[in-house]
Amino acid sequence: MEISLYLRHLNTIRLQQPYKLFICSTLIIFQLLVCRRHHLFSLVNHWIKVMGSKFSKGSSRRSRTSRPSGTGSSSPYGYPTPQHPNYAPSPWNNYVPQTPRRVDKTIERKYSRIADNYQTLDQVTAALAQAGLESSNLIVGIDFTKSNEWTGAMSFNHRSLHHIGQGQNPFEQAISIIGRSLSAFDEDNLIPCYGFGDASTHDQDVFSFNPEERFCEGFEEVLTRYREIVPQLRLAGPTSFAPIIEMATTIVEQSGGQYHVLLIIADGQVTRSVETQHGQLSPQEKNTIDAIVKASEFPLSIVLVGVGDGPWDTMRGFDDNIPAREFDNFQFVNFTEIMSKTMNPSRKQAEFAVSALMEIPSQYKATIELGLLGRRKGNTSERVPLPPPIYGPPNPYSSSTSFQHNVPTHSGYQTAATPARAPSSAPFYDNQVCPICLGNPKDMAFGCGHQTCCDCGEDLQLCPICRTAIKIRIRLY
Repeated sequence: MEISLYLRHLNTIRLQQPYKLFICSTLIIFQLLVCRRHHLFSLVNHWIKVMGSKFSKGSSRRSRTSRPSGTGSSSPYGYPTPQHPNYAPSPWNNYVPQTPRRVDKTIERKYSRIADNYQTLDQVTAALAQAGLESSNLIVGIDFTKSNEWTGAMSFNHRSLHHIGQGQNPFEQAISIIGRSLSAFDEDNLIPCYGFGDASTHDQDVFSFNPEERFCEGFEEVLTRYREIVPQLRLAGPTSFAPIIEMATTIVEQSGGQYHVLLIIADGQVTRSVETQHGQLSPQEKNTIDAIVKASEFPLSIVLVGVGDGPWDTMRGFDDNIPAREFDNFQFVNFTEIMSKTMNPSRKQAEFAVSALMEIPSQYKATIELGLLGRRKGNTSERVPLPPPIYGPPNPYSSSTSFQHNVPTHSGYQTAATPARAPSSAPFYDNQVCPICLGNPKDMAFGCGHQTCCDCGEDLQLCPICRTAIKIRIRLY
């Protein structure tokens, strides 16, 4: 039997006020414990009526006069049934789940991302198309700085990251995976490919993989030309991504504003000299940031793939130091971290492709909404690449399996400092020992690529090997 009947019956019984108060309170507590919560509002109203006190009557009048007409109805038992929309559920209960759903739909509609649970590259390509990517042209930039010789100590078995052997090195793997994933969206299958950071370009220029600035036909030719060029190179530095980014914006402008993806594969962060004060940017960092900001005015996405041992802490937080852009056009992916996972090789390739390309559909749509796609700016300075560098006969040690080989200085493959290595007959400056004191290990590199220990190199004005002026000092760990 409804407890509200007892309350109604209690109102007809002549009892002193304290007894009625006790009985009503007991019934309300019982109702709260065993019945549904929304009945409690009805019981409170009955309790107010039963009390009949002057205060209770005044409270009831305020409650009734403040209630909009038509928001309540009478129950068969004569007391109002609470039907105000503010009662159940409460406004904040409604608000919390609705707002995220509304935002998610907007994000899904305008800035779709692909999932990360694919097993093959074909599935990744299909997901890109389903997410809205319609057309894309690939541009490749390869880092040929000196540090590639020692940043594969842990991840590439003490070999140069540009080591040419029977299998693919990290640069070749990254080119193959991204090239296969995006080839379906490239109508002409022509890939502009450039190198930077070698002795001919340093941090100022880029060189084309083919003479007369001819583009590579598919990523297969990119890999072929890469293997032909590497033995000819002298690795140098410092590292700056500004020249390759500016080269990419030149290509986008020349294409009439077609959408492009710039794939930069590098072994390290933008050069930051030990002489750069805390809170300040090195010239290479400033130029790179300026180039990324300027590139956001073009339909261009930038994907930086990190190969080798790193460190990558600066590149992970690089986006936070970039000023406001037209759209978020920069993405960093740690290739080594993904490919070192214990899983099926095809699954690792798919995971790397997803990590590198998952932002591409949203960035592509952003270029459309911002009116960047299919439009020439007309006021950009065009960068002209250098021809492929030729220094002489191919380096016979380009296919070596370790840094422990005696590498001639003209080859650009100077021996890296590694914790353990076999004895070598190489000149002392190619070993891991400082060429000045002949005691301390090499832990400082100069802009020319040669190394000494920090104690000796701190006060040098000229490189003890090549006698070039020292403008950049980099501490090695």
